[in-house]
Amino acid sequence: MSLRLDRPLPVSARLAWRAALLSRRRRLFPYLLIAPSVVLLLLLIAFPLFFALKNSFYFWNMQMSPMPLGFVGLGNYGMALHGPVFMVSLMNTLVLTVSGTALEVVFGLAIALLLCRELPGMSPARAILIMPTTIAPIVVGFLFRYMYQPDGGIIPWLLSVAHIPVPARGLLGSPITALPSIVLADMWEWTPFCAIIFYAALLGVPHEVIEAARLDGASAWATLRHVRLPLIARPLAFVTMLRFMQLFNTFDLVLVLTRGGPGSSTFTLGYMLYQQGLVDFNIGLASAMTWIIVLIVNIFITLFVFFVFKDAG
Repeated sequence: MSLRLDRPLPVSARLAWRAALLSRRRRLFPYLLIAPSVVLLLLLIAFPLFFALKNSFYFWNMQMSPMPLGFVGLGNYGMALHGPVFMVSLMNTLVLTVSGTALEVVFGLAIALLLCRELPGMSPARAILIMPTTIAPIVVGFLFRYMYQPDGGIIPWLLSVAHIPVPARGLLGSPITALPSIVLADMWEWTPFCAIIFYAALLGVPHEVIEAARLDGASAWATLRHVRLPLIARPLAFVTMLRFMQLFNTFDLVLVLTRGGPGSSTFTLGYMLYQQGLVDFNIGLASAMTWIIVLIVNIFITLFVFFVFKDAG
């Protein structure tokens, strides 16, 4: 008795096989649609990083040669770390980043809580709130540059009306007030972004939970601390990480407002990288600085994620 291998499958088996194939294609179809974008994004990220890593080990100044002149190993990294302004730039960057992130998150959360209240004019306020975020940072820099003018600027005038002393050289001309002035400009642009994200997160908090806390006698502060904040912890952490990374690489506002001055009081790592790469054309040193900044940011973000999400399930 011979077994016929060419006998067709039963109709039910063929239908089940086609249904499984169609289901698999449907599951893979979204991934196929986004695959080109993902591949392109990875290439756009990987190529500059690889280019910077490779050239960070070479002496290459484009004012001397269009090509790298020689292998120097870790010489560029040593030169960057032991440079006269590196530690000053690092400290300025940390002060700008930590203070700016903290203030934007705190004020953004306060504005979000205010938006959740049923007050007159909240609807147009929500629409107007996002407008500063849509302005390019370079434009914000020019806007605040005119607002900081010692003669005729609205901010020095408001400070004088409030009897707050203004430096003779202006807010941007004093080493004491120059960095806080950059923080204020960045806060004006990005605090609304934080507020909108937090407002959306607060809207997702179940109203029943808030009412239950109030019925238990919890105050507004206790409800915020023990109910609302834990429920929006992930959006809060995400916005904090995002603003930390963006502020750590601040360049536009420094370029327009102070150019690193007065002296080196607002010299940041981002501006130092611009100075070495696009002004002095020292590609090798700028590449080494790029990787130093990447490593520093990743260390901070890794520590932040570890301590914030270590108890998350």
